[in-house]
Formats: sequence, structure tokens, C-alpha cells
Amino acid sequence: MFVRSVMIPKEKCVTVQVGEPLSKVLELLRREDIDALPVLEGNKYRGIINQYLTYEAYFHSGKDKQSYLDETSLSDIIIRKDITLSLEDVFEKSFLQISDFPIIAVTEGEEFLGIITRPDIVRQVKSAFGMERKGVRITFTSVETEGQISRLGELLKKYHESVISLVTFDETDKLLRRIVLKVDKSDNLDRFLEQLEKTGFRILHLHED
Repeated sequence: MFVRSVMIPKEKCVTVQVGEPLSKVLELLRREDIDALPVLEGNKYRGIINQYLTYEAYFHSGKDKQSYLDETSLSDIIIRKDITLSLEDVFEKSFLQISDFPIIAVTEGEEFLGIITRPDIVRQVKSAFGMERKGVRITFTSVETEGQISRLGELLKKYHESVISLVTFDETDKLLRRIVLKVDKSDNLDRFLEQLEKTGFRILHLHED
């Protein structure tokens, strides 16, 4: 999956221009009840602002409130000017780029195209784990040998299991891999599980939701 498939396009984003008064930006953040805003110059991305950054800058400014609001430019306090995603980046890259900030901008060069938010990431993770569909979640391990995932596919086909999601972990571990598989509940499930263990997989946990 690519960033272009998940992002909120610029037409649906709330943004501010770099020259707007700080008081107006704070009012917009409160009124829209949003965590952060992309700051633009025309349609060029210049960074991100949120309430915390404005309060932190005020604390360190040594100015009274009105002087701070009147004299402080957005360009003085915006951050993440160089941290962006492109349309063709794989979605997983957003996990690293967003860090502890609520949004990340999507750009092409300097042109602002949209944002990805932390809730967008959570929704996609939930989708990857099949959390929105009822089924049976099977957590198991496999010795990291060539062709083991292929053998799992053969078992799924043989017992006509309908896969909702399949996620693997420990890709850097040379000995063992954990796998989380979610399938629709079926009459073949017990036979599938029995054969799974006979084929070299070790079941750790089974949960129906």
C-alpha cells in the first residue's frame, strides 16, 4: 500500500498560511479541535504548528501574552519542515516519520498535497490485523526455513480456509518467526490446526472474536 491510497488530500485539510497572525492560528486550532496544522506559503509546504509549540515558545520568550502574539511569526516556531512523505512512499514509512507528532505532510517537492494522521495509521494497522471482522485469530511460530510460508499457503488451500489477515514478525531472527493469522470460522478449522502443527508450526494462542 502506498501513501497516496491513505492520505487526506489537501482539499479536505485545514491549513494556515505562514504570514497569518499567531492569534488567528490558535483560534483555528481550538475551534476546529485539531491537534496540528500544516503551514503553507501559497501551496508550498513550510512546516507544522500546534498549540504545544506556541505555548513552549511563549514560555521561553520572556514576553507578555499580547506582545508575544503580536510579535511572533509562525516561521519562528514551526517544525518538521524537512520531514515529509511522497505519494509513492510505502505506507509503512509513515510509522517512522510521524514519530510523536499527530500529522505528517505529503508533498511533491515543496508542493503540499495532503496529510497522514495518527488515526489514519491506527485504522490501517487494525485493517492489517483484520480487527474489523469476526473470525479466529491463530498465533503460532515457525522455524525460519525456506518454503515454510509456501507450505502454510498449501495448508490454507487444502482446508479451504478463508484468510482475513496474515502478519509475520521477527523478520531479522534467523531461527524463529511469529505469525498471526486470522481466518473465518469454519468446520475445517480443527483439522487445519492439527495439520498445522504436524507441518512444523507451533500454535501459541487461539482466539475467536
